[in-house]
Amino acid sequence: MDLVTCIKFLINTFDINLGTMKITILLVFTLTISMAGSQGYFFISNINAQTNNVVINEDETGGISQTFTDVDLTTKPESQRVDLVIPSFSNPTNITNPLFPISKLHSAVLLGNIDGALFRAETTLLPETRVVDLNGTKIETSVSQYTAYLNGRIHEIALDLYAQADDGSVWYFGEDVYNYKDGVVQDTEGTWRAGKDGPAAMIMPANPKVGDVFRPENIPGNVFEEVEVKSVNVKVEGPFGPANGAIITEELHMDGKYEDKIFAPKYGEFSTGNGRDLEVLAIAIPTDALTKSVPAELTTLSDGTKEIFNSAESGNWTNALNTLKNMNEAWTTFQIQNKDNVSKLLQTQMNKTLDALSGDVLSPAVDSNDVTGTQYAAIDAGLAILDLKLPYLLPSEVDLERFELWSIKLLVDAESDNMEGVTGDVTTLEWIQDRFLHGIYSSLATKIDSQIKELGSAVDDEDIDKSIDTVKQLLDSINQAQQ
Repeated sequence: MDLVTCIKFLINTFDINLGTMKITILLVFTLTISMAGSQGYFFISNINAQTNNVVINEDETGGISQTFTDVDLTTKPESQRVDLVIPSFSNPTNITNPLFPISKLHSAVLLGNIDGALFRAETTLLPETRVVDLNGTKIETSVSQYTAYLNGRIHEIALDLYAQADDGSVWYFGEDVYNYKDGVVQDTEGTWRAGKDGPAAMIMPANPKVGDVFRPENIPGNVFEEVEVKSVNVKVEGPFGPANGAIITEELHMDGKYEDKIFAPKYGEFSTGNGRDLEVLAIAIPTDALTKSVPAELTTLSDGTKEIFNSAESGNWTNALNTLKNMNEAWTTFQIQNKDNVSKLLQTQMNKTLDALSGDVLSPAVDSNDVTGTQYAAIDAGLAILDLKLPYLLPSEVDLERFELWSIKLLVDAESDNMEGVTGDVTTLEWIQDRFLHGIYSSLATKIDSQIKELGSAVDDEDIDKSIDTVKQLLDSINQAQQ
């Protein structure tokens, strides 16, 4: 029984015309549809509407046009769908699908912009798994943490649950979403769980072909995406050179808008959107890992950011200027010597952060002897350098250093009496610690976790002084962890 048939059955029950139809729903209702498959159950649930206009049209090809709250979604016919039956999962956390290799994607950085705002995302495979109950069947899923920043501040966290089926397709079992404003959770819109809120959803077929259609999210009224494969075997420019075998897809969202999305072998989701709304993968580990030590030039850059930070605090601007000059020289040398092993996106990011360290009229820094501006710019440069170091280090080592830089940023925010900044910094630290804390000996890990909780308490009390004292203790603990 398909979606249209189920809706027709309900509509007939209420004696409403079955032609091209318009229904005005005056009361909240929940529609649950179950469809038996050969190896399980596929269902759509929780379509909620209140005083909404709903228009449903079935075209000659079997495609469905649906309108929820006046948004027209023209979906593809079922004949193109490759996700109508959920397969079996005997080894679900071994996710090796080349176009969505979550088990082999330990850490990645995406850069871009949203409505012109600077966008950054970090994805990390967490050391935990979660079990999802899908119609009485327990399925273990891998957990990937997605952390998004806008203009250098936390914007969104998503804990995504994935599993690979025995046929090689990858399925999405839900996500926990936290949308932030000024460091505080604004809402959890987009959160869902397979088996509870709706069906598990295919996020990547085993062998995608042109014309294949699947829905990575399939709970109309809550979350919905429909993807059509437009091209296969495409060559795209990867972080360290061409990547062959990519696919280009078109994704329909619940607001009726379409978005281009590219997936590449060994990288997974490679780019989304275009223009002023764009996310592009800049580096991924272990795909882009290099088997050599950190180049001396990157060490010079890292040490330079610390030197400039301290010089600004002490007012030694001559030293800050000389250090910045040395950093620019080291960066030039690094690019020449590593031209085949540096991501173009990370190059662009590094160039911008070095320019920001010099500063300008609108964002004064070293050139203007601006203490706070210089310190913020030094932290941003430090984070950009860590992206460049990612191919040479373990992801957990990089995350520990990120954790340190965010702790320093918290200190600068606190000393600037920026409570909103402090709140966001604590939130960021809470999430980053989940990436590396398991690798630190237990007593120190417990101590760091306790200090993060104390910072959370200080934020709740809006106690700047307590925040400063506690983050200084945290920095001591981080220093111990780095020994």
